[in-house]
This record gives sequence, C-alpha cells and structure tokens, in this order.
Amino acid sequence: MSRSYSMVVEIDDCRRDRVTAIKEAAEEQWPFEDWQFTDKGDPATLDYLWATADDQLTGGETERQFGERLARAIWRANGGFCEVTVTATYLDDLPHECYFFERSEYDELMAVPNG
Repeated sequence: MSRSYSMVVEIDDCRRDRVTAIKEAAEEQWPFEDWQFTDKGDPATLDYLWATADDQLTGGETERQFGERLARAIWRANGGFCEVTVTATYLDDLPHECYFFERSEYDELMAVPNG
C-alpha cells in the first residue's frame, strides 16, 4: 500500500565539497528538487541546505525508517556526520512528524549493515 507524503530534508553543516554528492544521494531516496541553501562563507562547510518533494512511501516503510535511510545516504555522501532533519507530512492525514538525526544516532545508524 502506498501513502502520499511531502518530505522536507534539512541538512546543517555539510561539507561544501560534497554538496553535489549529497544532493544526488538524497535524490536517489526521494525526488527532491529546488534545493536551497544558506551560506555564511565558511570555506569548508555549507551552513544549511534543504529541499522538499512529494511522493509515495511504499512497501510498509514507516516515516522513521525512511528518515533513517535518507540520513544514512546523506552521511555516506558527506563522508561523515552532519545534522539531518526529515519532516514527513502524511498528505492524507495531517499534521506531520519531524525526525531529527543528531550525533548520538550517527554511529548507531551507520553501523547497520547494508542500511
């Protein structure tokens, strides 16, 4: 059964030289487009990157599982930790849930084989 969602991904302090890889990795997980960013001029990091898109969750995947899958893909593309927030809005039954992935979850989620 598929369920319609609007997803927002927000990424804080990612590596500037990995932004293209991060966008591509996120877009492999969900059809994100129209990326926006805030840049305070640090040569190593981009302060804030975000995008939104609507699509379907299928195969019984939960919002949380999707968020974990997306965070792992972003961390791999970044080559390490950056803060990832996924806001999932179930379009058939508002309001939304927000999942914030911080440093304490990085090691745990990245240790999941083939995750």
